[in-house]
Amino acid sequence: MLYAAIKALLSGVIIATASEVAKRSPALGAVILSLPLTSILAFIWLWRDTSDKEGIAALSQSTFWFVLPSLPMLLILPALLRGGASFWTSLGLSCLVTLSLYTVMAWTLTKFGISL
Repeated sequence: MLYAAIKALLSGVIIATASEVAKRSPALGAVILSLPLTSILAFIWLWRDTSDKEGIAALSQSTFWFVLPSLPMLLILPALLRGGASFWTSLGLSCLVTLSLYTVMAWTLTKFGISL
């Protein structure tokens, strides 16, 4: 239980740090957010918990494929916000588009014989 709390705390500190830095410097906050910190932490936690190379390799490959359909969100969100949509509406629509693109990506990969 302590281990799970430490993992959650460390992960939360990284997210909180990124948001605090972004208040002062959006560019530096973006650099922090663009780092695959969540993925790196997941790889570390998975390695520590299982020492499963194949599991980490599979997670890394699947993450790659699902990063691609998430990228348009980073363009749709600012376009909606700058176009006058509210924050929650913009975020919700961006998330819906991303979920749709995840579905399309998963379906497409199966057509090419790539299993996640």
